[in-house]
Amino acid sequence: MSDAIDPTLRGEVEAWIADDPDPKTAAELTTMLSTDDLAGIKKCFNGFLEFGTAGLRGRMGPGPSQMNRAVVTRTAAGIARYMKDRGLASVVIGRDARHGSEAFARDSAEIFAGAGIEVYLLPRPLPTPVLAFALRDLQLDLGVMVTASHNPPEDNGYKVYLGGEVDGIRYHGSQIIAPADRQIFDEIKSIPAIKALSRGNQWTTLDESVIRRYIHTTARVATKAREITVVYTALHGVGTETLRSVFHAAGYAEPILVTEQAEPDPDFPTVAFPNPEEKGAIDLALERARDFDADLVIANDPDADRCAAAIKESRSGQWRMLRGDEVGILLGNHIAEMLSPEA
Repeated sequence: MSDAIDPTLRGEVEAWIADDPDPKTAAELTTMLSTDDLAGIKKCFNGFLEFGTAGLRGRMGPGPSQMNRAVVTRTAAGIARYMKDRGLASVVIGRDARHGSEAFARDSAEIFAGAGIEVYLLPRPLPTPVLAFALRDLQLDLGVMVTASHNPPEDNGYKVYLGGEVDGIRYHGSQIIAPADRQIFDEIKSIPAIKALSRGNQWTTLDESVIRRYIHTTARVATKAREITVVYTALHGVGTETLRSVFHAAGYAEPILVTEQAEPDPDFPTVAFPNPEEKGAIDLALERARDFDADLVIANDPDADRCAAAIKESRSGQWRMLRGDEVGILLGNHIAEMLSPEA
């Protein structure tokens, strides 16, 4: 048993428990109090989880210092206040397939709707770029993506994108930048008791049409189809279905999938760390590429907003990951060719 918890901290924990909308995390804190688990309490009450330009990201667990329904609810309420103060009236919410993402998306929808904001939900777990596209395509003011990107399976997070006019600047689906992050965080910290917040139940679940438009728009980037063999891994994330649809629309052959990693699995069982740029993360994809004598390996992180590529060196015959600067040069060159008068 640890040292006794002082009365001030105990009172703070008890107040959080009374306001927690999730019985599971409330029960975890209650157990910590009853066992005088000071170390556990301090871990959970080490300040409110920081909100920055990347939104929220952290380990899932109880208390204000971790990702949970209480923190997400307060965050959504703070963002709603930020929106109302600036005349922003609409939001689209997406999610990945991580533990807790569906509940966090629903809590967010209820809070935004309760604040009088027009709410749209993506119909299922989808890549983050689909969320950013929907924000622009539907001409909405703000987007929320529930995801921890390439973090470990114990984590979750909350990304925020702007689409409307904010403080004189017209945004087009970009992730927030300073000072918007600090302004939102100030609103989050000023939220009173969660139970005093209004919750709504009126929102629109988007149909497949916005996803089809994303696929069509993305496929147009490919100026012509090429006969190449591509191995693809989603690293247990949400990228497979959308990528296959884009390949089909662009006229490319069906990619060879790393089947062990093709479907969403929030535990990421075959990788130590689901970042395609990390050493060892695409070993299964490289093995598949050698088996099929592929031309290219493409790997996404779990929310499919990070992409890594690998090629076989012509001289050595060895596979290697392309560096970020190399991929950037190739993409930049492609865009320049598309925009040139001779294209």
